[in-house]
Amino acid sequence: MTGPNHFDDRYDEPVQLRDQLRRLLRHRAMIALGIVLGLLGGGALAMARAHTYTSTSEVLVRSTADPFGTVAVAADNQVSMGTEQQIAASAAVAIRAAHALGQPDSRAAALEDDLRITNPAKSQVLRFEFTARTPKRAARGANAFAEAYLADRKDRNDAAVKRATHGVEQQISAVTQQAKKKADDEDATSAAQSELATLHKRVSDINSRDTDGGDIVRRGEAPTRPSGPGRPVLLVLGLASGLALGLLLAWLRAALDSRVRSAEDVRAALRAPVLGMLPDDKDHDGTLPGVGRTGGDRTEAYRALAYRLRGTGLHSGPGRILVVAPRRSAAAGEVAVNLAAALTECGDEVLLVDADPDTPGLVADLPRVPDGERTAGEQSLPEGSLLVDAGTAGQFACCSSGGTGAHARAGVSAAVHRMLPAAGARTAVVVTRPLLEHADALAVAQRVDGVLLVTGLGVTRRDDLDRVHELIGCSGGTLLGAVLDSGRRSLGPRAVLRRRRARRSAETPVAQLVELPVKDDTLTASRG
Repeated sequence: MTGPNHFDDRYDEPVQLRDQLRRLLRHRAMIALGIVLGLLGGGALAMARAHTYTSTSEVLVRSTADPFGTVAVAADNQVSMGTEQQIAASAAVAIRAAHALGQPDSRAAALEDDLRITNPAKSQVLRFEFTARTPKRAARGANAFAEAYLADRKDRNDAAVKRATHGVEQQISAVTQQAKKKADDEDATSAAQSELATLHKRVSDINSRDTDGGDIVRRGEAPTRPSGPGRPVLLVLGLASGLALGLLLAWLRAALDSRVRSAEDVRAALRAPVLGMLPDDKDHDGTLPGVGRTGGDRTEAYRALAYRLRGTGLHSGPGRILVVAPRRSAAAGEVAVNLAAALTECGDEVLLVDADPDTPGLVADLPRVPDGERTAGEQSLPEGSLLVDAGTAGQFACCSSGGTGAHARAGVSAAVHRMLPAAGARTAVVVTRPLLEHADALAVAQRVDGVLLVTGLGVTRRDDLDRVHELIGCSGGTLLGAVLDSGRRSLGPRAVLRRRRARRSAETPVAQLVELPVKDDTLTASRG
């Protein structure tokens, strides 16, 4: 038997994009969770901001840098708007505003949380924005902070006037005392009087200065609409944010999920083609074999698998196929039985070898042809085998490697090695224990033409497939490809009862199966 054609894994960017979208859409629950969280957040924000109003007042700040000097400096260079903005946001101004609103000093910090002070670029204007639950309170708060800032600035200017006046008055007192001491000197008296006149004029100029810190150029008014975006806008933003969050959660879930979810995942892990995909056929009642006895999508998938195997690996004559799963799976035995029936339907003479001592019920589930109805050609079957009735597909031989127990477990591979030459011109389909749990499959893989791996979507992990690829390659076997099982629904009561009746009727013939003899030299050779 020759290996199958190599599968080309290269595909362009649109296919990769569709594959990424399919990976994300597999985790619809995560996307839905993100959307729900986004809508809840948007709704909560909409409810919180549905009854908040913002009022704005603006203050023109006058120059106060050395207001009593005569240096010709531009007004905008005499005011540090950054400093004034910090002073407007200070606790002293907040306490003044709290008093204006009739609230205690302890509420000053809470009022500061609702205040926002900005300075438009290239201006000497401070903008007070106050947010409150009602429009009137918002307007009162904005105006209270603006007036509190101007009152605080006026007090600071008045304090500066007092300090400057006090200093000049001290100078006048000193000059007056010196003039009294030099009363006899007319020149000194005249100079003192001139200096005193200048100092008195200085005091008059200081007292005549306007100590107001600025003017309110815009008073806060009661707003007619709530501040910020409305409820529809917040809900749309919440929906968009939730969708982005859901996609992120789905991407993280897909990135952290180690199970195979598609044929591309299996091809990438095994570096081998996917020869078939078994759908979830709800109309199938679990009858074995399904090919030749029942219909449905799953039965047709087995026929397509047989045709593809014949076209890729069985065209040169009879072959030996090992059907195995990475870990314990009921689908491996089902695939082997139905593959044998499908190959029989294609015209091949098939021998099904059940080399799994842990599942003695597989042979019992198969419908047996009575010994009296066998033809002359069918009498020459391998020792210990029986004939299975596959309905319209025909009949194929089936044999078991033996019973259970330590001897059977140790001699499975050797028994299979003795049975394969006895198959003669028949195509042998061997099913054995899971490859990653027992070494039987690796020993049998050296004697067959190819291995058919049965994997389950959403069940098998990528790490297991990587190990399978490595083990089969190291053992010298050939991996034909994989069969994907999308899952089976649980059998109904009628199907379970039907299978129990079939098992009871087949218990006697199965018990008469002769265990294949295993010689010590053969077992030793197989182990070596």
